Amino acid sequence: MERLEASIQPIRSLEDALNRCQVLGMRVSRQRRFILELLWEEQEHLSARDIYDRLNQKGKDIGYTSVYQNLEALSNEGIIECLERSEGRLYGNISDSHSHVNCLDTKQIIDVHIQLPEEMLQKIEAMTGVKITDYRIDFYGYKNHPVV
Repeated sequence: MERLEASIQPIRSLEDALNRCQVLGMRVSRQRRFILELLWEEQEHLSARDIYDRLNQKGKDIGYTSVYQNLEALSNEGIIECLERSEGRLYGNISDSHSHVNCLDTKQIIDVHIQLPEEMLQKIEAMTGVKITDYRIDFYGYKNHPVV
């Protein structure tokens, strides 16, 4: 998305996320590393409870409060994504601007990078009087329904 202000490089890997923590002066604790590794391994949006359960199933010694506090710190610094949903907060590994395809039957959220045509953005700007510098789009649909 060329309209985005390129002040900060996007986080595209676990290494990028760990480096961003260091650049921001955040301590990369064992628990914080566990959480980031899991989010990059799983490549899906997870609740704090899901993250806690999966880490403990893998034998990682981490408490629920520690999971929640680290998720909040990482999302507040823009290192991970936090989505507010009716069922609660979900966390994902991609933190830069992107859109989502929300599957209504599987409850899956799929990250997609979409670039709208410049003419469409100009039309929206003309209609609203607002200069668009960034956007995120939520698409909704069914995976188990044939595409027509």
